[in-house]
Amino acid sequence: MNGQPLDTPPEARDLDLCLCHSCGLACDMTNEPETCPRCDAPLHRRKPDAITRTWAYMLAALVFYIPANLLPVMNTQMLGEGADSTIISGVIEFWQSGAWDIALIIFIASIAVPGIKFVVLTLLLVTAQRRSTWAQVQRAKLYRLVEVIGYWSMLDVLVVALVAALVKFQALSDIEPRPGILFFGLVVLFTMLSAMSFDPRLIWDTQRSEEVMDEVASH
Repeated sequence: MNGQPLDTPPEARDLDLCLCHSCGLACDMTNEPETCPRCDAPLHRRKPDAITRTWAYMLAALVFYIPANLLPVMNTQMLGEGADSTIISGVIEFWQSGAWDIALIIFIASIAVPGIKFVVLTLLLVTAQRRSTWAQVQRAKLYRLVEVIGYWSMLDVLVVALVAALVKFQALSDIEPRPGILFFGLVVLFTMLSAMSFDPRLIWDTQRSEEVMDEVASH
């Protein structure tokens, strides 16, 4: 079909179909409709300006990541004495007090996960821009990993809320959020937007181009 090898299933563009990003409907693009006939969402054969938008969102997240780690995320008052805590100092304090499980959750959610996402997204963007065929299957798995861990990025904010609730149950103690938690929320938001903006089909574009060139050369 359309010059496809017998053992290769046709792709959506070979059948002139486009998957709606909102409801998942396979839409017929023969007449170039602008919106999905079922949910009326805009249709795009590819995510528009995927690389540019992904870079923009990721760099914005990286900018917010610095104050998120340097500024205090909460202020704890015990017996009238208050102390600000950053993410790192909070991890250390929880670890030293014996709450290693909470310390581990905060470390993974606030430091390890954003760092992994920055490294993976940068790798995906650079290799896509260079149209590299290196480790395509592994890069596709890395993209799915970023999507999965993105849903758990708000664990740190939830832990801070839980700690705040626990502290407020104690007499003569109080806890208040600090600007660092706002910046961390922005980091989570922009890293999720960055992952959503990247088009994983860019990983395979070079392979597709090479297959087309080989097919033309064989004829």
